[in-house]
Amino acid sequence: MTSQTILMLLAGVGVGIGASFSGLGGGFLMVPLLLVLGYSAQKAVGTSFMAILVISASALLAHNKLANVDYRTGILLGIGGIVGAQIGARLLEHVSTANFKKIFALVLIGLASYLFFKN
Repeated sequence: MTSQTILMLLAGVGVGIGASFSGLGGGFLMVPLLLVLGYSAQKAVGTSFMAILVISASALLAHNKLANVDYRTGILLGIGGIVGAQIGARLLEHVSTANFKKIFALVLIGLASYLFFKN
């Protein structure tokens, strides 16, 4: 087993815990890791979604057992998300990896600031 394989497995464990705990999906952790490993922005985002699919299915099962799922709301958000995901993937094709890193960092800083200062 290579060190990169071990790193990916350990990162997956950490992201799975963070995603299931926070509901943030894990992309905010996985995408920067993949960028550091040299993936392009487009490949990092696409690969992250594959991992998030697997992690989200597992988290859904765990939260369902705890009766913490509002299926109607989740389905409605998911339907809107399907449309948004198609648009976002096509938009990302026109953004360089360097600009993506800056945009992604600003989004994370904005989200962190909002959560930190929110009453």
